[in-house]
Amino acid sequence: MSHEHAKGDQEERQDILDNIEQYGCHLALLEPDNYLPGFAYSIGLFKRFAHPEIICFGLTTEVMSSVLNHACELIKKGETLVAGKLYPGFLDGYDVQFIEVDKSYYPDYVGYAGWFYDNSFDFPLLQLVWPDKASHFPWENDFNAEWKFIQPLLDRNTDFKFYEERNLGVYTTKQVLAGEPVLYVYHDADGDWQFHAVAEPDMNDAKLVCLEELVKMDTSINEIFHLQLGWRAWRDTKEDDWQYDEDGEEEME
Repeated sequence: MSHEHAKGDQEERQDILDNIEQYGCHLALLEPDNYLPGFAYSIGLFKRFAHPEIICFGLTTEVMSSVLNHACELIKKGETLVAGKLYPGFLDGYDVQFIEVDKSYYPDYVGYAGWFYDNSFDFPLLQLVWPDKASHFPWENDFNAEWKFIQPLLDRNTDFKFYEERNLGVYTTKQVLAGEPVLYVYHDADGDWQFHAVAEPDMNDAKLVCLEELVKMDTSINEIFHLQLGWRAWRDTKEDDWQYDEDGEEEME
């Protein structure tokens, strides 16, 4: 690590520590892109209060900041927020609940917190879950179906992380279905997904399958669940890390 990089890390860590000291926690805010919702999470609740960190999805950054700050104020007063309980006071006119986040989701969403905690995910994490306008929560049958993918539920579905229905039809080739590894993935601007073994497959070999079937064949496909619309991902072998860029920017080798 270069001296400049190390110095930058030290300054960044100190900024977080200063916020924890002054406010009780630091907030990490991530804006939505053209595919995934925005989200926000705390850093420091566990360090200062031995309380789980908290993450929230799908609201505006201003509202997510507000609910996380409200949680921090409650925790500073000695309250412990727990899963499975209705909490008023976070959103005007609506109760919220918390669920315990499965650790397999930590690298996907709270990597910055992991860096702060000495490159470790050894801390608990709660997700603040909000209801629809009829006060139904996402796990209830009457929840607004149009809001299903605005806030993923991070206590479940670890085998399928895509913001899609499991039976979504996606394009692949007979070679992939015969066992060749998926090395090239395209998430088209219109929302279609393509999963191929070669960069330029023969469309005569095209097949339409359920996305879940491909993920079952190769669980590492789960790693690119976040691929934005109009982007592509590739890797040299099944064992390599995925690389990404906006489709059309440069040639994949």
